[in-house]
Amino acid sequence: MVRQPVIGGSAGEPPEPPQKPVFSLGGEGEQERLDEELRPQRLDDVVGQRAVVERLKIMLNAARKRKEPLGHLLLDGPPGLGKTTFATVLPREMGTECQITSGPVLSAPKDLLPYLTNASYGSILFIDEIHRLPHTVEEFIYPVMEDFRVDISLGEGLNARTINMRLKQFTVIGATTRSGMLTAPLRDRFVNREHLDFYTIEELADIVRRNARKLHTKISDEASFEISRRSRGTPRIANNLLRWTRDFADSEAEGEITTLLARDALARREVDDLGLDRQDRRYLETLIRVFGGGPAGVQAIAHSMNLSADTLEDEVEPFLLRCGLLQRSPRGRVATENAFLHLKLQPPEPGSEERQRRLF
Repeated sequence: MVRQPVIGGSAGEPPEPPQKPVFSLGGEGEQERLDEELRPQRLDDVVGQRAVVERLKIMLNAARKRKEPLGHLLLDGPPGLGKTTFATVLPREMGTECQITSGPVLSAPKDLLPYLTNASYGSILFIDEIHRLPHTVEEFIYPVMEDFRVDISLGEGLNARTINMRLKQFTVIGATTRSGMLTAPLRDRFVNREHLDFYTIEELADIVRRNARKLHTKISDEASFEISRRSRGTPRIANNLLRWTRDFADSEAEGEITTLLARDALARREVDDLGLDRQDRRYLETLIRVFGGGPAGVQAIAHSMNLSADTLEDEVEPFLLRCGLLQRSPRGRVATENAFLHLKLQPPEPGSEERQRRLF
């Protein structure tokens, strides 16, 4: 349900004194609720992404001094790195309203209209998965972002006419995991763009320690590093592993997370030292045992694993490629020597005929 604006002013007028932000969340699920519990509330609380934070602070300071809304902002990067966190922190810093929706929900221009008409001066509209906006909605939002107006067509044929409705100036923040899927006209309407990178182990360890305090759980520094190095450089995964480890500690011990307990908990979760889960290892084992280490096509691997190729390409392969356990050759997927070593399997001898066949 969309909340009514909490700050007023017509287009071009300065905003009223900051009030407590109101967040309009449509269909908040369990994962979103859990993430919100651990999410930073201010920019100064954000760990990592220091260059992005510093640039956002400059944008905020400039907007406050000019008493203007923020410029439209596009956040891109892999899932779980904090795009939603930044989108919810910024309205708190500005003391303004925030409405939240997502690309798949906006199936037609009429679905976007309530958000636009309820947007107050200086407020923020956050569109998650903006690359999934339908073409008709994308074209509808062009004049909204550029001129703050809505073009509504009434009637058909010779009797058709267009009404231009003026909107109050507000900020669109878009988040996407696939910025390449955005059309150039939409991408160019975002005057500010920020890319989020993976976190270091030290940054993740800091996040784990902070969130353990929020969960009223005692954790050792070494245990926080144990969780962090298996989190694939992603805060969302670190938080999920922390919650699992806390459950394990409450169930099997006295509630305190020690290094040994963290290792036992993650072993029970089937997450290994590199952060590979059961499905990641199964992918590599299939590639090595069934296809001799490759090259093999992703469709053939998917059929062997009884999974869809899209699941492998979107969920499994990116981390294996980043870890250097997998290569994409012109002939298909190839397991690297590091993959053999990680699974404790005998790799092909250097210069052997089998190695040459796999690579070329």
